[in-house]
Amino acid sequence: MKTVRLTMAQALLRFLDNQYVEIDGEEKKFVKGVIGIFGHGNVTGMGEALEQRASELTYIQGKNEQGMVHTATAFAKQKNRQEIYACTTSVGPGALNMVTAAGTATVNRIPVLLLPGDIFATRQPDPVLQQVEDPTDYTISASDAFKPVSKYWDRVSRPEQLMTAMVNAMRVLTDPVETGAVTVSLPQDVQSEAYDYPEAFFEKRVHVIERRKLSTVAKARAIELISRKKKPIIIAGGGVLYSKASKELKEFSEAFGIPVGETQAGKSSLPWDFELNMGSIGSTGSSASNLLAKEADLVIGIGTRLTDFSTSSKTAFQNSEVDFLNINVSSMDAMKLNAQLAVADAKEALKELKESLDEIEYRSSYTKEELQNLKEDWTKQVNAYYADTNSEGLSQTQVLGEINSIIGENDTIIAAAGSLPGDLHRLWRSGNPKSYHMEYGFSCMGYEVAGALGIKLAQPDDEVYALVGDGSYLMLHSELVTSIQEKQKINIILFDNNGFQCIHNLQRGQGSDGFGNEFRYRDENENALTGSYIPIDFAANAASMGAKTFTVRTIEELKQALQQVKKEKVSTLIDIKVLPGTCTTGVEHSWWRLGVAEVSRSPKVQKAYESMSSTLEKARKF
Repeated sequence: MKTVRLTMAQALLRFLDNQYVEIDGEEKKFVKGVIGIFGHGNVTGMGEALEQRASELTYIQGKNEQGMVHTATAFAKQKNRQEIYACTTSVGPGALNMVTAAGTATVNRIPVLLLPGDIFATRQPDPVLQQVEDPTDYTISASDAFKPVSKYWDRVSRPEQLMTAMVNAMRVLTDPVETGAVTVSLPQDVQSEAYDYPEAFFEKRVHVIERRKLSTVAKARAIELISRKKKPIIIAGGGVLYSKASKELKEFSEAFGIPVGETQAGKSSLPWDFELNMGSIGSTGSSASNLLAKEADLVIGIGTRLTDFSTSSKTAFQNSEVDFLNINVSSMDAMKLNAQLAVADAKEALKELKESLDEIEYRSSYTKEELQNLKEDWTKQVNAYYADTNSEGLSQTQVLGEINSIIGENDTIIAAAGSLPGDLHRLWRSGNPKSYHMEYGFSCMGYEVAGALGIKLAQPDDEVYALVGDGSYLMLHSELVTSIQEKQKINIILFDNNGFQCIHNLQRGQGSDGFGNEFRYRDENENALTGSYIPIDFAANAASMGAKTFTVRTIEELKQALQQVKKEKVSTLIDIKVLPGTCTTGVEHSWWRLGVAEVSRSPKVQKAYESMSSTLEKARKF
């Protein structure tokens, strides 16, 4: 057997450089590059291998470890999980900074490869700088913290262990069901140790992603269930987009007159103006989708995890005869809500079911006028939100309407946290698949700016807009510098409403007078954060990093800024002052369960608890 002598880090990069995926007969390289920040735990191992070009992988210098993983996650999501970046860090705090982002990727089922540095496998210099010591178990290090948020975890304590570790890593990363964060911990001494690796380990490896078809039994049961239902509704999830099944979903919906509601991950599966697209569904849903869900006798989930937001905390479906059919590659997701399982790829399942339902001439009992009226009513509500003017300043929904009308249909928006996800889910009008990128599995504050860079790396010819609140921006915006360094233009549209206003609104909606969520000075007399608002110049902050910035206080200024950012060649930021509390609220049939205090001195909190308890009686138990 022919061998080649390489350090473990050199071998790792050479292996990654020869990984490919194949789907529908199309083959593409799986690992695009490595994003990293060097420290004493990886600079002389992975750093040396990258410097000496042990592979053709592109290296991008991150500025914050969590941020760079968000960039990698957004890239993989936009590439339908068929291309990835790996992320390398030092030991200790550098590694642990990636844990939050690992959870974000895993919850959203997005592949990212994390390569944290680790303490010395020999233990000879122990305790080294940044080492976590557990007196009850000396095998534990900081990288063990990744175990709960990783779909696969390994530690390469000897250079020859790399081979089984990486084969298993690729198995999980390329599996549509099992994918998520994969963590392979790399002790800093082992990274630099040499081994005679078999040349066969570095041969081109193609991981075939197969489209799973419906089993004969599952297909027959699905047809029988659908055929006896009169008022079905489809919930389109992220699996529709990952499967590239938008065309099949549209044809299926049209053929049988079945309306569609979209989850956050599934939004943009269908054009917003398609007659059977009833908009968002669930806690942040449209009145059209939620009314249909309430009365539906069959809910067909396609590629959705059926989270509490999509199901209005299991209160959305009130028909006593309602049944559930879940089409999903994951049996865990397919079984939710006590559903009938249809474990299959979305594109394949929709084609097969359409063919069989055509044969029996199935049709829902909805009338065209009934669905048209619901859609028209919701369209009027969105128009009203977009036209919401306020003499005191800019409303958030009005600003969103202007942005929606000006940016291009092929451009992509990204958001993740605060009140923007709810408003965007309800109001944003998407024309093309993948033009709406929402991280709402973890709703991780700080994902937006870093994620925008990931989308830009995936789609370098398109404009990308990160819609972010001031709270999220303050948490993490460091990859703005990376976008400038890499000459990958991103556009940040910052909604400055003086604090964590989403949670402030939520808090007050449950009886509170508001506490600890606005950016105010401390009032020394009250010893509380109830003073005046803290003035923050976000435009100046971004400009200091090299971005082109705009400060907006009127609609005309916003229009001018949006037109100008299209012409800029460098990353931009538009600082928009919006009025707190001007997001969408109180949409019909929307609800989200919270843990409201059962005992409180506040009569308003007591009333909120009673309201929650009465609504809970309508919720499904499983």
